[in-house]
Amino acid sequence: MTRQKTEKHHAKHRNRVRIIGGSCRGRQLVFADAAGLRPTADSVRERLFNWLGQDLSGLAVLDLFAGSGALGFEAASRNAQSVCLCEIHAQTAAALQRQAQEFGLQDRLRVVRQDALPFLQQSSLKFDVVFLDPPFGWEKWPELFKALENRLADQAAVYIEAEALPPLPPYLEVRREGRAGKSVFVLARQPEIGN
Repeated sequence: MTRQKTEKHHAKHRNRVRIIGGSCRGRQLVFADAAGLRPTADSVRERLFNWLGQDLSGLAVLDLFAGSGALGFEAASRNAQSVCLCEIHAQTAAALQRQAQEFGLQDRLRVVRQDALPFLQQSSLKFDVVFLDPPFGWEKWPELFKALENRLADQAAVYIEAEALPPLPPYLEVRREGRAGKSVFVLARQPEIGN
């Protein structure tokens, strides 16, 4: 009996992520199953937004492997000027678009259904904050970092979450780091001039 209740409890809350800060605090993102989709844990998001600052007013944000949208919606909830969610899977991208409308964030949050590398290679936008949380086992880090460099605004922050930290390019240096479960995560920035 207890086991059945536990399974029902987990099934009810599976594929949901709660926004933990800002104007949408407490609201839940609902997402479908997709290969490799694993939302960033609440405790990790809390630490990340302590590092970034709670108010992202005026900043352009890119969530390159959007998935559940947890990181991008957190940024929009915390007043980011613009948030671009890049997501290749049609069903997942459609869910993100619906929730942007439901949360009243459609004026600041844009969903692009495209693969990460072509998006970076074709875009002319610059971003102040970039979230990189690809599926485990993703291996195209060198190509990604090459394409990312010209998409970064001055002193941009780049968050990386992965099973193992990839070698960083010379234009990024780790400022903060942590570990949670099977993931390592870092906040990197461009080196300050004179360093």
